[in-house]
Amino acid sequence: MKRNAQAKQKNNGIFQKNMELELLIEDMGVDGEGIGKKEGAIFFVKDAVLGDRVLAKIMKMKKNYGYARLLQVIAPSPYRVEPRCNYHRQCGGCQMQALDYQKQLEFKENKVKNNLKRIGGFRLPEDIPVIHPVIGMEKPYYYRNKVQFPIGTDKNGKIVTGFYAAHSHNIIPNRQCFLGEKVNEKILDVVISFMEENGITAYEEATGTGLVRHVLTRVGFRTGERMVCLVINGKSLPCAEKLVEKLRTIEGMTSILLNVNRENTNVILGREIISLWGKNFISDYIGNIKYQISPLSFFQVNPVQTQRLYEKALEYAGLTGKEIVWDLYCGIGTISLFLAQRAKKVYGVEIVAPAIADARQNARINGIENVEFFVGKAEEVLPEFYEKGCWDAQMEDMLHPDVIVADPPRKGCDEKCLETIVKMQPGRVVYVSCDSATLARDLKYLCEGGYEVREVQMVDMFPQTTHVETVALLTRKAP
Repeated sequence: MKRNAQAKQKNNGIFQKNMELELLIEDMGVDGEGIGKKEGAIFFVKDAVLGDRVLAKIMKMKKNYGYARLLQVIAPSPYRVEPRCNYHRQCGGCQMQALDYQKQLEFKENKVKNNLKRIGGFRLPEDIPVIHPVIGMEKPYYYRNKVQFPIGTDKNGKIVTGFYAAHSHNIIPNRQCFLGEKVNEKILDVVISFMEENGITAYEEATGTGLVRHVLTRVGFRTGERMVCLVINGKSLPCAEKLVEKLRTIEGMTSILLNVNRENTNVILGREIISLWGKNFISDYIGNIKYQISPLSFFQVNPVQTQRLYEKALEYAGLTGKEIVWDLYCGIGTISLFLAQRAKKVYGVEIVAPAIADARQNARINGIENVEFFVGKAEEVLPEFYEKGCWDAQMEDMLHPDVIVADPPRKGCDEKCLETIVKMQPGRVVYVSCDSATLARDLKYLCEGGYEVREVQMVDMFPQTTHVETVALLTRKAP
């Protein structure tokens, strides 16, 4: 202990801001940054990958760790690959494009396992006997069915679009994204040309002036239906008919819309939708379930991997046709309708009212009648039904479901929701998560309430990024 303290004190004097140093990258952090060590100090280096030997410049120094900028790759790692995108280092979208895809999958698996151990307190494999390897993609590019492009101006007043730089709202001009569909570049060319030719202004965050804020594109991978939605800081778009005329020539164009967002906010979409041409939605499938998708709908951006994820959730639910199921945070009913194919009854809960309207419509168009949807917070709706059920014999099925499925946002489940799940005592809980840190926290709570984690499956929904989806199966311990 004394030796470590002396090393830390020594390091604080050795390493200073702007100092350059050579590092061997021995590990990677949760955000995909390379980790190297020097004289007992740890350095986090963005854009360095496991196995690189690099020259880096210290940008910020703490007592025994620091953050450094990559200056040069002295000796590239055997796992380093040539990124497709020239802007991968500046753009905040892809953190891992320079890392071999199989190593990306290993990174994600280790990230989930480390969170389960560190945050959840699970011993592996003693406490979780089965953790499957990550399900990856055969072709880990061009997988997104939805992309949102900010619109702005450069220092010369020229209209630009692309993606925000990491941790900022500075637009990196780039119309060719290798995660979205190739045709998005053509769509952006049309929109920018239309704006330039007709004097349509780009939105300026600093002043709240200008008209066009974002261009949102959606596509149905199976149907081929395509949507373009311009988010505007106003009630109308001048010369809109000219834009419609050009966009209609793009194959599959089904829906051309405006979304009104006049708020001074980082939230991209407003609530009002104005139709310029075509339908207000597009359609697509996951498995054999058809969904209608509006600009405001939450629909997983990678339909290929979504099907794999939902099939695993359905498998974990263990349905035989006799079960009562609650689906918490159900969105537009994507998982609910999947489950309803094999359940007796499914109850879905979602706080966003338009999403519930979409869920009910999706149930109708698929002819699925054994589902019921409720608007509200899961942490409010579920406890309310539980309390009512204690006094109403007709609610016995709702009070004691066989399966509860939860697919919460990144912040995880509210503790009140978890408390009610434990009280309801379903035989199985299927937890779908986009953040393994909050997953580990919530699994710990459920296990302290009488459950055990039987199986975990990770699915790479977002190749080239550090994010990974995880689905866990919990069963109630025998009394």
